[in-house]
Amino acid sequence: MAEAIPDSAVVAVLRPFVRAAHPILRALRNADPFGLRARPAREADADRDLRTKLLDGLAAVKVPGTSAWASMNVEARCRWWIFRLGRVTTIAAAVPGLGGALARSLPVSSTVGAAGQGLLLVAIAGEHGVVDENEVITLLGHILFGRELTPRTVDAKADAAADARADEMTGDLRDADGRSTARRVTTAVWRMGRALHAVEDELDKRPHGRFYHEAIGLVPGIGAVGKYFGEWSGLKRASKKAHRRLTAHH
Repeated sequence: MAEAIPDSAVVAVLRPFVRAAHPILRALRNADPFGLRARPAREADADRDLRTKLLDGLAAVKVPGTSAWASMNVEARCRWWIFRLGRVTTIAAAVPGLGGALARSLPVSSTVGAAGQGLLLVAIAGEHGVVDENEVITLLGHILFGRELTPRTVDAKADAAADARADEMTGDLRDADGRSTARRVTTAVWRMGRALHAVEDELDKRPHGRFYHEAIGLVPGIGAVGKYFGEWSGLKRASKKAHRRLTAHH
């Protein structure tokens, strides 16, 4: 039997992971390239030009950066993260080809799936107003690994090392100026999955899909479908656990 991974090692992996998650989430949450956030709701007007109609229509859609998004409550915003961001990360986990060279060196069902769940959990924590890094690490430790971690403030050297590892994971996302593409996000998720490989023996503890998802995942030709729905199911379970824990503690 392999020696148990100490809590300190798990915290050391999760700290840069949490830091790497923020550039991705900020890009998706705060991007406002067309100034939609400040656009008021407008009534139908046949005299408006096509550009104005298009921008008004976009401003009415409930996505980050719009006035409609600003009016949503915490529960509604968390649902948005589940269905929008969640689908990107579950596809990344279910279809190895999207990860390029990284896909050939990682176990898809564990590391990348866990990275997707971790990224979503950081987003949900943020919507609940939880921004303290150690609190977020504790949340991820509880849901992904079934551990009650007690992370402490790190010294300057460890802090710099965590920043460097986070930069490696995010890559060009930090230069995306809020216009990150699905491919950039997917590549970052694969890098985050590679980082979690350091605690691979713990990843089976994370929320998973149903037994029949796993069975379908083994069938040649349609295995990716089973993996997709299995990851999707596990993601929803993780989000429910996070919501219950955050609601109880805050």
